[in-house]
Amino acid sequence: MSISQRVELRQGHGLVMTPQLQQSIKLLQLSNLELIDFVEDELRKNPLLEREDGAPPAEGAAPPAEESFDGEDGPYADPAFGAPAGRSPRGEFSDSIGGVEQTLSRSRTLREHLLEQLNTDIDEAADRVIGLHFIESLDEAGYIGTELDRIAERLGCDVARVEATLETLQRFDPPGIFARNLRECLTLQLKDQGRFDPAMAALIEHLDLLAECAFDRLQKLCDVDAEDLGQMVAEIRALNPKPGLAFETEVTQTIVPDVAVRQQSGHVWLVELNSETLPRVLVDNRYYARVRMDAKTKEDRDYITNCYHTANWLVKALDQRARTILKVARELVRQQNAFLSHGVQHLKPLILRDIAEAIEMHESTVSRVIANKYMITPRGTYELKYFFSASIGSLDGGAAHSAESVRHRIKQLIQDEKTESPLSDDRIAELLNESDIGIARRTVAKYREAMRIPSSVERRRIKRRAAKAEAFASRSPA
Repeated sequence: MSISQRVELRQGHGLVMTPQLQQSIKLLQLSNLELIDFVEDELRKNPLLEREDGAPPAEGAAPPAEESFDGEDGPYADPAFGAPAGRSPRGEFSDSIGGVEQTLSRSRTLREHLLEQLNTDIDEAADRVIGLHFIESLDEAGYIGTELDRIAERLGCDVARVEATLETLQRFDPPGIFARNLRECLTLQLKDQGRFDPAMAALIEHLDLLAECAFDRLQKLCDVDAEDLGQMVAEIRALNPKPGLAFETEVTQTIVPDVAVRQQSGHVWLVELNSETLPRVLVDNRYYARVRMDAKTKEDRDYITNCYHTANWLVKALDQRARTILKVARELVRQQNAFLSHGVQHLKPLILRDIAEAIEMHESTVSRVIANKYMITPRGTYELKYFFSASIGSLDGGAAHSAESVRHRIKQLIQDEKTESPLSDDRIAELLNESDIGIARRTVAKYREAMRIPSSVERRRIKRRAAKAEAFASRSPA
């Protein structure tokens, strides 16, 4: 056997992630407000870019085609949207690009904490939309600022369903959240502690007397002695009247929708980008020609050429970004026409693939489009990604299972497990597979950790300690 060196030429196809391509992907993920900051920075750095505030699309930028349809999904129309454009040919994004994620590290907010619980604990998509309205109506202290009948009317559902969803939300962490007044806030916390007995209920009902220090009257109303009343008052004062403040306070900002949806005559849905927040820039070709001619050195010529190419790229990227967002939004409205027309009970479960296949884009592109984007509709303002729910495939080829329902199954299996033999993640995956839910062990572990459920080893230790404590308590004299 001989070993030798040789030179070979091989052809192959590959995707090169150029800096501009990476930047285009980043632009697609930005909200309109973030995009404005980015463009302002480019305007400061690039002398060949100029702002075109309030001007129509530049010559050569063809508006998107209007479209309307009827059928089971309902009628729809798409107007020209005034996309950012310039004096350069439009380019296309590659739909096969892999993930280039840009994330920011910051403190956890109350909204994020509640949204995580909402997606974990509530299975029905319609109930999650109701819950989202409650979350958006919270003030910084954690109280609800919207009447239940108004939410029901806006979402086109029964008040009873709104009330049932609120009861579920009021069991979220932190205790006392989603209360409508101070009495309800304290009641929720006492129930969470198992301390809401008739005497405490009477004390909560007469908080005005507590404020007046009318202890004699409170003793009679609560049917307790002075010592018991003192302990009850101490418990009340230990509660948190503003549970929402326990989390990082985020600067309150009015949500600026990226897409607007409104109904025209004949039940036609009009979908358009919010052009008021879209930055509009042009390339100053005359200035480029003059400066290029006056450049004396190669370094100067290279600099102005680079500025020209960067400016043309930005104009092209902004135009393509706008068209891509509108294309996704248009299909999203078509798919969710029943929800917009008839209410939350007609909300259609969706996954990224449904939209991607309909508009012939890659799922990763759709994922970037819906990030940090909001749509204002007659039913309210929603983050685009909230119309989607993940799904777990069925092993028998049947209908897929929503991720929320799978989380619920995992939680139920753990609640029903035997104390002496808690279920491992592998065993849970096996049980779910036996129920035709195709899920891997690592996915079970991810969902379990998201629900803050300890591992099987930790659960065994916790249950053993609890059993020992219970046995000790039963042997102790009364």
